[in-house]
Amino acid sequence: MAMTGYERMANTLARKPVDQMPIAVSPWAATLERWRKEGHLGTDEDVCLHFGQELRTGGWLNSTANLDFELEVVEETEETILQRDGNGAILRRHKLHDSTPEHVDFAVKDRASWEAAIKPFLQDVDRRRIPYENYRNERARATEKQLFFCWAGVAPFEQMHPVCGHEYMLMGMALDPEWVQDMVMTYADMTIRHLEVLFAEEGKPDGLFFFEDMGFKNRPFMSPAMYEEIVQPGHARLFDFAHAMGCPVIVHSCGYVEPLLPGLIAAGMNCLQAMEVKAGMDLPKLFRQFGDQIAFFGGVDVRVLISNDRAQIDAEMDAKILPVIANGGGYILHSDHSEPPEVDYDTMRYFIERGIEMSRKVFSGATL
Repeated sequence: MAMTGYERMANTLARKPVDQMPIAVSPWAATLERWRKEGHLGTDEDVCLHFGQELRTGGWLNSTANLDFELEVVEETEETILQRDGNGAILRRHKLHDSTPEHVDFAVKDRASWEAAIKPFLQDVDRRRIPYENYRNERARATEKQLFFCWAGVAPFEQMHPVCGHEYMLMGMALDPEWVQDMVMTYADMTIRHLEVLFAEEGKPDGLFFFEDMGFKNRPFMSPAMYEEIVQPGHARLFDFAHAMGCPVIVHSCGYVEPLLPGLIAAGMNCLQAMEVKAGMDLPKLFRQFGDQIAFFGGVDVRVLISNDRAQIDAEMDAKILPVIANGGGYILHSDHSEPPEVDYDTMRYFIERGIEMSRKVFSGATL
C-alpha cells in the first residue's frame, strides 16, 4: 500500500524507510504566472496539490517591531520605492520584479538604539503578529489530504538584520557580542511566546520550518565560533521548543553554511534545506559528513533546471541524489533554489516524475 504524504515526510525526516521520496516545489510568482498563461495551471489552482507536494506550510509571524507604524515613502521612481518601516529601517524595493530589498539606512546601529527603539515592542504577546486564518486554513488542507504540515517562519538571524542590517549586526558580533546575543534571545523568546498562543488555540503542527539565510558565496556570514557563542543558543531554545512538542525541525539557509552545520545539528536541526550549489554547497559531501544525523532537502542546481535540458537534469540527479538515497539517507526532492520563470513547466514535471521513479527503484531494490 502506498504511503501518505504525511508518512513519507515524517519517515524521511526521521531517516526511516519510505516507498518513494517526498517532493516539494517553490516556483516564483512570475513562474506561476507564465505556467498559467500557457494553460498548465488553472487560475486559482493550488500549485502544491498540482505537483503532488507532500508538505504544506503556514503561520509566518510578523516580526516587525512597531506594528502601528505606517510605511513611510521616502522616494519613489517608476522602478523602485524607498520606504521607512516599523523597524526604523529604510529599504529600497523593486516594483517590477521580486528581489531582496536594498539596505539603505537603519535607526538601530548599536545596543543603545536597539534597547530604546526595538526591544520594548517585543516583550509581550501581540495577537496581530499571528496569521491565525492562514495557519488554520493551511493546517486544515494538510489534514484533509494527509500531508505533512509545518509552521514556517524566520528565526533570529533573519529577524535581526531587518532591524540593523547585516553590516551592523556582524560588526556587533565582533565588537559587542552581548548586544547581538540579547537580540537573538529576545527574538527567540518572542517567537515562542506567540507560537504557544497559536498552537494552543489552533493545534500544533507536524514540524517547524525555520528560514535563516546565514551564508553567501563560499563563506558563512560568521565563524563557527561566533555562531556557537551568539546564535546557537537562540536556535537551541527554538528547536527544543519544537522537539518538546514532538516536532522535527527543518532549517532553510541559502549560501555556504557547511561550517555552521555541526552547531546547527547540536542545536537540534533535523533537516537542512536548500544547499545552494553556486554558493559552494555539495549534497553528496554533506551526506557523507552528516547523513547519519540529519535529512536533506534540495541541493539540485536550479541552473540545470533553467537549462531545460533533460540530459543535464538526469546527470545532476544521478550525481546529487543517488548517493544519498542509495545509501539510506533521508531526502526530499527539491532544487537548491526557488524555480524562476525560465524553468519550463514540462521540465518541472520531468524533474518530479524522474525523482519519484528513481526513488521507487532504489527503495524497491530494482536495477536502475
